[in-house]
Parts: sequence; C-alpha cells; structure tokens
Amino acid sequence: MADKIIEPSEPMLSGEWKRNAGLAAPAETKFLRGPQPRKRDFWQAVRIFRELVYGFRKLHFVGPCVTVFGSARFDEHHRYYHQAREVGKLLAKSGFTTMTGGGPGIMEAANRGAKEAGGPSIGCNIVLPKEQHQNPYLDSWIDFEYFFVRKLMLVKYSYAFVVCPGGFGTLDELFEVATLIQTGKVENFPVALMGTDYWKPLLDQLKLMVDEKTIDPLDLSQLIVSDDPGEVVSGITDTAMKRFGLTYGPQAKPRWWLCERFGRWWKGLRR
Repeated sequence: MADKIIEPSEPMLSGEWKRNAGLAAPAETKFLRGPQPRKRDFWQAVRIFRELVYGFRKLHFVGPCVTVFGSARFDEHHRYYHQAREVGKLLAKSGFTTMTGGGPGIMEAANRGAKEAGGPSIGCNIVLPKEQHQNPYLDSWIDFEYFFVRKLMLVKYSYAFVVCPGGFGTLDELFEVATLIQTGKVENFPVALMGTDYWKPLLDQLKLMVDEKTIDPLDLSQLIVSDDPGEVVSGITDTAMKRFGLTYGPQAKPRWWLCERFGRWWKGLRR
C-alpha cells in the first residue's frame, strides 16, 4: 500500500518570503546562512576586515586589560553584581583597564566599579535586537555586529579573565579562553571563576573530565575559584607581574602618520 501523503496544515514558505527575511536579517545571520554568491562573500569579508581594523585602532591605547565576563540579567541588588563591582574597583586600583561586553548586569557592575575607582572602563558591545545595550559606566565602547570579532577583541587585549555567573554567552567565552590557553594559542593567562556555589556543578563536570582523561589535571588546577574579589585580583596581579613581566610603564603613543593625533580621538573614544 502506498504511503499516505500528509498535507501540511500551513502553506510552504514561498521564495518571496525567504528573500524578504534575508533582507531583514542581521549581517552575521546572513554570513552564517551557508554558501553565498562569491561577490556577496567578498563584501562580507570586507565588512569583517573593516570591523577588525576598527576594533584594533580603537583599543590600541587602552593599556593592559582584564576582561570580566558574566550575565546581563543580574540587577544592582544581586550579590553577584556586588562582587563584580568590587572586582572592577580593585582592578582599577591595581592599574588595569576593566574590559567587559559593555552591556548591563555583571558587565555594568565591573565597569561601574572601575569608573568609581577612577580607572579606565571599556566595553565591547554586541548589537542584538534585545537585552544588550551600552551601560552608562563606560569611558569608551565599540559596537560589533559579529560575535567572533567581539570575542577576539575581548581576548586580544587582556592579561587575565574573571568569569562571573552567566548563561550560554558566558560559558562560550569561558571555554573559548580555556581552549586557547590549553592549545597554546594564547599565553597561560589567569582565569578566575567567581561564584563558587554557581560554578560547583561545572567544576564537578570538569573533575569528571579529568578522571576520564579528556582534559589534563593542569587544565583544571590553574583556575582561580573564589568568592573574594581581593583574592581574585591579587592572584591576577601577582601572575601578570611575575609570569608575564607586566609593568606600569608608558603606554603606546599615537602616531601622526596614522592620523592618530587628529582630533585626539584616542582620549575620547566614543563613536
């Protein structure tokens, strides 16, 4: 007996609908749709390159950074917000630039702490239809369309990473950094987890991975796990000074032949 044909309850999507949806899609969505006409792929590559160069130029003078990752969904009354705010203060007092994803929640808290302590406060913001917007405690920020470009900037300029409680995005950032360190693509910079109760299930999973030999014991033992902002920042500062020779020497200077002195834009980096 022939198979029964089940009619769809709704009409199939038309080619016109797909074209209209494609026009409305964000740049990164279009980029990740699969093979495109060669001309379109070329111009996508140009846009990505332009975003990379723009990020490099804007962040060239920010000084040694520590990037703080965490959820955008905690308000200023939450204990994790208070932890991140204190971390930002102590990072500023230790001579670091505090860098975050530039949004609300944990990111806002770290930028706020740095700003209150008189330290530089930088944001690498991602353009999203909801949830993400620049927080008011930034000295400077950059808006990125591409997640992978933004993540590159958050890693490239940092000597350490503080990971506060967060969701998928925070886990993505944590494991990207861990993978880059494990594979030797970046130096063995300090990675600190704050919120010991929040991260306990993840740490149990990592211990299981050590037992199953999918990661090495060294990969796990190098993590700083603490709820004490002072302990975290002290560990970061000590490692940056002793292992990587970071000093409080002069920062990079702008070059006239790159038009970096024009308008002194490097001091007020807002768009």
